Amino acid sequence: MAIGKGHHLHLIDGSGFIFRAFHALPPLTRKSDSLPVGAVSGFCNMLFKMLEGNTGHDAPTHLAVIFDHSAKTFRNDIYPQYKAHRPPMPEDLRPQIPLTREATRAFGICCIEQEGWEADDLIATFAVQARDAGARVTIISSDKDLMQLVGGGVEMMDGMKNVTIGPEEVEAKFGVGPDRVVDVQALAGDSVDNIPGAPGIGIKTAALLINEYGDVESLLARAEEIKQPKRRQSLIDNAEQIRISKRLVTLEQHVPVEVGIDAMEVQPLDPETVLPFLAEMEFRTITNRVAEKLGAKAPTIDDTPANAPAMDEPDMPPIDPSKYEIVRDAEALQIWIDRIHERGYVAVDTETTGLDEMRADLVGICLSVEPGQACYIPLAHVNGTGDLLGGAERSEGQMDFDRALQMLKPVLEDPAILKILQNAKYDIKIFARLNVTVAPIDDTMLISYAQHAGLHGHGMDALSERYLDHKPIPIKELIGAGKKQITFDQVKIDDAAPYAAEDADITLRLWTALKPGLIPSRTTTVYETMERPLVPVLVQMERHGIKVDRDHLSRMSNSFAQKMAGLEHEIHELAGRKFNVGSPKQLGEILFDEMAIEGGKKGKTGAYGTGADILETLAALGHDLPARVLDWRQVSKLKSTYTDALQEHIHPETGRVHTSYSIAGANTGRLASTDPNLQNIPVRTEEGRRIREAFIAEEGNVLVSLDYSQIELRILAHIAEIDSLKQAFRDGLDIHAMTASEMFGVPLDEMTPDVRRQAKAINFGVIYGISAFGLANNLRIPREDAKAFIDRYFERFPGIQKYMDDTKAFAKEHKRVETLFGRRIHTPEIASSGPRAGFAYRAAINAPIQGTAADIIRRAMIRVPAAMQAAKLPGRMLLQVHDELLFEVPRDAADDLIGTVREVMEQAHLPAVALDVPLVVDGGTGANWAQAH
Repeated sequence: MAIGKGHHLHLIDGSGFIFRAFHALPPLTRKSDSLPVGAVSGFCNMLFKMLEGNTGHDAPTHLAVIFDHSAKTFRNDIYPQYKAHRPPMPEDLRPQIPLTREATRAFGICCIEQEGWEADDLIATFAVQARDAGARVTIISSDKDLMQLVGGGVEMMDGMKNVTIGPEEVEAKFGVGPDRVVDVQALAGDSVDNIPGAPGIGIKTAALLINEYGDVESLLARAEEIKQPKRRQSLIDNAEQIRISKRLVTLEQHVPVEVGIDAMEVQPLDPETVLPFLAEMEFRTITNRVAEKLGAKAPTIDDTPANAPAMDEPDMPPIDPSKYEIVRDAEALQIWIDRIHERGYVAVDTETTGLDEMRADLVGICLSVEPGQACYIPLAHVNGTGDLLGGAERSEGQMDFDRALQMLKPVLEDPAILKILQNAKYDIKIFARLNVTVAPIDDTMLISYAQHAGLHGHGMDALSERYLDHKPIPIKELIGAGKKQITFDQVKIDDAAPYAAEDADITLRLWTALKPGLIPSRTTTVYETMERPLVPVLVQMERHGIKVDRDHLSRMSNSFAQKMAGLEHEIHELAGRKFNVGSPKQLGEILFDEMAIEGGKKGKTGAYGTGADILETLAALGHDLPARVLDWRQVSKLKSTYTDALQEHIHPETGRVHTSYSIAGANTGRLASTDPNLQNIPVRTEEGRRIREAFIAEEGNVLVSLDYSQIELRILAHIAEIDSLKQAFRDGLDIHAMTASEMFGVPLDEMTPDVRRQAKAINFGVIYGISAFGLANNLRIPREDAKAFIDRYFERFPGIQKYMDDTKAFAKEHKRVETLFGRRIHTPEIASSGPRAGFAYRAAINAPIQGTAADIIRRAMIRVPAAMQAAKLPGRMLLQVHDELLFEVPRDAADDLIGTVREVMEQAHLPAVALDVPLVVDGGTGANWAQAH
């Protein structure tokens, strides 16, 4: 079909799509062979999103993706330095480039590249051909070089932002219309493509000149008229360079193309072509989406690693929610209970009115004893939302709540029946509030976490899509979102049952698929000794909670508000006017435009960056305003995150705050505290200590803190085999003073606090792979001095560099690192390049150290309850904060508890790991947390 009037051509900038996908998404490797495919995944999603949106009268009749063929083009003959400064392509992107071509063809889209020509030239040629034939053209790209083509039936579309770019948008960006863009670019040059332009002339000045003189040639011919001396001389001295620059930025509109536009006619998506490609890439989610869109069966994806041990996977029937049963009476429930006793295990899931286990009410219970066979037991569904005088009417067709629990309690507590759950801690807490103790358990989330930490998420939806090729029913389909969202008890039972029972069915299937992998992956010990047994310990800690003094928090909030007001006044005086201190955009304009402080860099939005790292750098250079803004931000965060928010988290019935710990949140094994987060309260600042004063003991009790002393440095000394550090720990020396003495040659008895502080910053910084830039900011010293400190540190302790090199080599070879206890922390991005490579390198170095410390405190937490019981000690373990455990205990039992728990903590690594250095635990007591720490 010859293109002409009434037709619409879409030209996609393929390179733009690829680089956006690569830089916007986290690293992803094909599981079967570790091939990097993150950019291909993003590219495919972008293509499919476009095809999905191409409906209605505005849909394209012709479509093509245009790629660059190679780096060298005719522009290199004009100017050999063209694009000479561009960094090499990242190593993990290189193998993905040909796959993006395959992806384009698999989606049935015309794929075009041509040797000797850039994609932009091909796009220009096709756009002009189509426009001249009377067709409408849309270029899918945000590349400024293509904006010279806009107008006369040609428009651009930024696919990521879904923004149309017409003549007005071009003029807003360049200050001139599309027909004069090349003149402005010729003057301003382009540092990315190494186009020289006229030195000292930027986009704004170039636009002023072109608007006044018309075009580059007219401007150069009248350069002597320019009043500004520097500007005039730059034009005169660089006239030929400017002309070359214009040739470089001008797109060729008459490329002798090898493919005609007629070949770009849109074709229907062919499942026989696209689905096998997506399956080969192991893209589960988009494979299922495309299959559903086409009404086709999604192919099975085999992503078993080539070197993985063979596993017999059981045959499982397809997931069919229509076959699940609704249990409405005791007779039907008894049949399920009998089946559970026959099996010896059951997958269990609860449906509740919310996500807060301390406040949510049980609505129903789901059971599954065999893949494909699941039921939902509705218990507390209601009709509507109730009225002003009382609750809503109870829905018909439900078991009596108490009778159902009476029947299920013996099953859930039976030590001979294994209960299988996904994120077991949540459901166990729901049942515990109803006086039901669920045990023993298996947790599919933790089984996955033990084997695959660092590879993917461990939530049920993610695991289902990855290991079962199934996308669960979304909860939003039932309860909605936003202001119209309802609670699960208001969902009709017939609608709730398929969703609810599916959760139990999926959980059982995941257990069947994942549990056998523990042995061949050598992660059984990690799961059995550090993951599963931690669940009941955390359940008790979270249910106990910690008492908080609301009045103290309220007074602090008022104090913080006053301090913020004082800082705002000081900031406004330094700025010379009032502005919104909380606005990064306004702050950037004040600092870099009005105050003309050097170092300002604008981001993609056009606003200056004013992150903490930038402000810290400016503060280190002696600028007062950024230093005061950092102070303001800290106080503002403490107020909003703690003194205000903690008051909202005080439970109305217990008067205590009940945080929730995420076991599988951090790859290294560290626990994360949420709702509220009690692990990030600053410990070294006066404000942080005041916040900790709000955490108090009940009358007659005290809080007891037991904290590992420098545990990560001790582990580093052991792993890196640093004899001097090991001996210092054995001798009980001040490790930071000893390090300073070793590095700077200062005798211990002559050590100054400043020198010790520098050594301390390096000691802890090395564990996290700190750079000279980071250390310079921490110590407020020049970067060259910081680099010298780090170099001297590695010279004095060569074992650390060897440990780093060995760990990096192991991670590159095995795509993982391990703790001393065998915890596997996968590092699939270790082969990346650019900034991600540095991050992956530092993470791989730190993970065995931080992960080993996390393992030790997990082992201690698991052992503490039994030790307290054996010693007949009263009290409760309340919080875990990094290397610290916090207890509440009667005042007269505090010393005994410290002695018992300290021994457990200091011996927690035994017998599995014998360290070359002793573990030391500091203990303290007080009426509040600040006093105890």
